Amino acid sequence: MRTIDRLLEEYGESHQNATNKWIHWVCVPAIMFSLIGLLWTVRVYGSVTLGMLFLGVASLYYVRLSLSLFVGMVLISLAMAWGIMSLEGVVGSAAWQVHLGLFAAAWVGQFIGHQIEGKKPSFLKDLQFLLVGPAWLLHFVYRKAGLPI
Repeated sequence: MRTIDRLLEEYGESHQNATNKWIHWVCVPAIMFSLIGLLWTVRVYGSVTLGMLFLGVASLYYVRLSLSLFVGMVLISLAMAWGIMSLEGVVGSAAWQVHLGLFAAAWVGQFIGHQIEGKKPSFLKDLQFLLVGPAWLLHFVYRKAGLPI
């Protein structure tokens, strides 16, 4: 069994409840967006941000697991980067506050979902599941579209 298949299956084991799944469809993208947004506010060198570096490292993780999921995650990451920059254009330096509030609210939602599920979040077992969560959602989109994982 390929590593990506094993990871998606293992992640799915603690995401069987329909309400928890729905919460994940809302909260996982919100966490991803807000985390990247928070990291985007930290300049590393010139106009390069910690958020950009995070997306680069995450992309390396995804390409190692699945070329097709990597392509999808890059497209999602570009859309989120555009959204983050657009938000900065509207609220300026207060963007970090928006991201922090969204990040906190989305994590509350995640833990409520897992309380309903009756199982602990997968990342408590292995931190790589923080990156598997977005890919787990994307794999459902791929399946629906008839695309390979």
